[in-house]
Amino acid sequence: MTTPVNHALAHPITEDDIANYLANTPDFFQRHAELLATVQFTSPHSHRAVSLQERQAEMLREKIKLLEQRIMEMIRNGNENVMLSDKILRWARTLFLTNDLQALPAQIVQEIQDQFAVPQVGLRLWDVAAAYAGLPCAQGVSDDAKVFAASLTEPFCGLNTGFEAVGWLDDTAHVSSLALIPLRSGEGGGSVFGILVLASSDAHRFNSGMGTDFLARIGDLASAALSRLR
Repeated sequence: MTTPVNHALAHPITEDDIANYLANTPDFFQRHAELLATVQFTSPHSHRAVSLQERQAEMLREKIKLLEQRIMEMIRNGNENVMLSDKILRWARTLFLTNDLQALPAQIVQEIQDQFAVPQVGLRLWDVAAAYAGLPCAQGVSDDAKVFAASLTEPFCGLNTGFEAVGWLDDTAHVSSLALIPLRSGEGGGSVFGILVLASSDAHRFNSGMGTDFLARIGDLASAALSRLR
């Protein structure tokens, strides 16, 4: 004779079954409200047993704290962006007021170092007018460097792997990361006539994962100002 199988033993109720039942039976705790007062959890903070209401309050405080941190981060980023915008405006103003085109390249290099705290800045131009062909910034650029600059659709950021542009800086031994910004005539896809080099001894200052919008704006302003030398 076959012994009947106890269905409950063959298919025991799991925690998922209980969770699904409670999720699909929202009025369960209305019918058994007394259970809410007896449910207890171990608090991850005090490691003591707390009621459901206390645990919910803790979770709410954690959410509020997280939101406060995010708000503070947004405020901090907003303040930093405002300060950065002010620096760009001040720099743009000096470019507009500069009439000495012979001194303009050196001024751009110095202003970027001072305004944006960049340790080393270099600049090279080509295809400039004859009157400016003797400037230091118009010397010593290989065809390979020009081709590389023309291939850039946005500023390049990354580690120093032996770029020719590093040789245009004063202290080549202390360049760990750099940004290479192409200078273009006109807007959009204009021809490239120079490279702006920003360098740091900090390997993380100009990393391949960073956004380049700010660097592109620097390139746009420098391109507009230096186009007067062509």
